[in-house]
Amino acid sequence: MRKSSFLIIIVFAFVSCSKNNKVEDYTLKGFVFGTTYKITYLNTSKNYQKSVDSLFYLMNKSLSTYITTSDISKINNGDTTIVVDDLFLEVFKKSKKIHKKTNGYFDPTVGNLVNAWGFGPKREKKNLTNSEVQNQMQYVGFDKVTLVNNKVDKKYPEIYLDFNATAKGFGIDMIARFLEQKNIHNYLVEIGGEIRTKGVKENNIPWTILLVDPIDKEGSDGYKKINLSNKSMATSGNYRKFRVSENGQKFVHTINPKTGLAKESNLLSASVIAAKDCADVDAFATAFMAMGLEKTKAFLEKHKDLQVILLFTNDAGNLEEFTTYK
Repeated sequence: MRKSSFLIIIVFAFVSCSKNNKVEDYTLKGFVFGTTYKITYLNTSKNYQKSVDSLFYLMNKSLSTYITTSDISKINNGDTTIVVDDLFLEVFKKSKKIHKKTNGYFDPTVGNLVNAWGFGPKREKKNLTNSEVQNQMQYVGFDKVTLVNNKVDKKYPEIYLDFNATAKGFGIDMIARFLEQKNIHNYLVEIGGEIRTKGVKENNIPWTILLVDPIDKEGSDGYKKINLSNKSMATSGNYRKFRVSENGQKFVHTINPKTGLAKESNLLSASVIAAKDCADVDAFATAFMAMGLEKTKAFLEKHKDLQVILLFTNDAGNLEEFTTYK
């Protein structure tokens, strides 16, 4: 009787173990950073939802300007005692490099102007005068911010840091690194339209995405399909996030760090594709929207490692494309 019971237990344990180790594909969905996310990974035996939630929590705790208790919010509110964590350090150092490479067109210190024009957590929605813009510009310039013993040192206490231009990309990178640590070789991570992939999807089909048409942004046909396997892609555009003042003037969410203005240009969207971290391409896409069409073209002549699709309107108001994407 004992021997029989022992065998039943062994068989039950074997069946349970086999069931728990069943290899399958997973798709996780939810909301983070004020938008949606979708994570698809293949051929594994575990649902990593709790780990994903933990990573997002750590990012928000460190870098979210929308959470008043985050490290960056405390720093923006004048707390000079905050010792920043590794997540903050990586984003800060990466931002410094891209700020320098883009000659200041990527600048996380435009936060006060982002708020003032109505596109930040404070939602102030002011129609700033030229003198008000110039007054705020003294607090713009990432060269006015340094790290000393892992504490943020600002030239002026009024400087407002905002890493939201790379937050989605950096969040994607954190998830991608986690999946790779788990020996997952085929995945797609997407947050709010920014994407990073590795390997292929089922049946060895490449990961492909549909680029949004900025003129017909709600259309199902999109603009074009892109093979994104083993690459990151980010798109910045002013066709969704904008506001119109009482007198009909249009303000866009991309603030030019050279002028402090939120003016619309003929460049509607910039999509950057590269075998780099998604945070990098996210930052470059933001910088290109601030640069405008011609400056971006000149920049790309010297930076062949970036594949870019620029969609803009010509003098007749028709959609045109400039691309280095192959």
